[in-house]
Amino acid sequence: MLILGGGFGGLAAANEIRNNLSSSQIKITVVDKKDWFMVGFAKLWIIKGTRTFENSIGSLNELAKKEINFLNEEVLQIDLQNKNIKTTTKILPYDFLIIAMGAVLAPEKIPGLLENGMNLYDHNQLTEIHNKLKNMKSGNITISIMGMPYKCPPAPFEASLLIDSMLREAGVRDSVQIHFYSPAPITLPAAGPEISQQILNLINSENIIFHDSCKIKSVEKNKLIFQDGEEANFDLLLAIPPHIAPKIIYDSGLAKDGGFIPINRDCKTPFENVYAVGDVTTLAVTDTMAVPKAGVFAEGEAITVAQNIISKIQSKKESSLFDGKGGCFIESGRDTASIIEVDMFSEPKPSTKLTESTAKHLDEKIQFEKERLSKWL
Repeated sequence: MLILGGGFGGLAAANEIRNNLSSSQIKITVVDKKDWFMVGFAKLWIIKGTRTFENSIGSLNELAKKEINFLNEEVLQIDLQNKNIKTTTKILPYDFLIIAMGAVLAPEKIPGLLENGMNLYDHNQLTEIHNKLKNMKSGNITISIMGMPYKCPPAPFEASLLIDSMLREAGVRDSVQIHFYSPAPITLPAAGPEISQQILNLINSENIIFHDSCKIKSVEKNKLIFQDGEEANFDLLLAIPPHIAPKIIYDSGLAKDGGFIPINRDCKTPFENVYAVGDVTTLAVTDTMAVPKAGVFAEGEAITVAQNIISKIQSKKESSLFDGKGGCFIESGRDTASIIEVDMFSEPKPSTKLTESTAKHLDEKIQFEKERLSKWL
């Protein structure tokens, strides 16, 4: 079996299958062009300066210990008709295929962004962002979500709160404004209006100014241009760029250009024994809402798929559906965190709840990362 992608979805699926089936029952190969895994929220700690990139990653080469093969190459083609994939040096046939390739950041879709802004989600830019924030004595920091959907919906709000705390510690917060621009009418549409209001209250309480329904047309030097012709100035722009699926997903016909692979709760594609999980997919909940792009949901979908593949190999009838449950942490910047608990398929409508912000939840966040790294790699 082949698993394309060594992120939350790929690693959860590979481990679940291997924990239940031996290597004589099924051979598993994970393919990824990078050779490391990182829990996404560690990026914020690198920006804050309490972590380094090197201390936040696990090596995908460790998979060999679990009798899971790892191929550190780029996937160039998915041939669904002939049931194989082509990488930089190989053509690999498959009986089962799990596509867990994630979403690709596409800053080039916003004219001027690459030249005039920083990418909050790009691990290569985190140290530079940290240094720019450290050197900031006054001015205007702008955080801008430039496309929906995007990975880890609470993360930009956490970033604003952590930046607020950095500036407070440096004694310059009163001289720096933080503005937050979102294309959505509320802070977290997937969490609903009530939780969105609570998050708005949280960032407002730290004097972070939220601007809703702001669609970005382009970026100039120190200036955002909105689609309605309005403009806003900044000294430092931290952008969450639009997200798209990897190009080979469009080339193979699994998704329409610019979109993601549509799946149901069984995570099957229209092709036999081909599944897709995580950020590379879109799983509709209602006409206007989909399962958020977050690691915890990729993990849940991957375990569902793994259980169904295990059943198939063992000739059992049972089949699982993804339950849509998960939680995302929101760090406050004051050494506490809260958790947004989500049940996307609860009846009559998705349910969300925001816990209190406590030091215990921050410990749980740190523990969440440790657990994933130690059980998967």
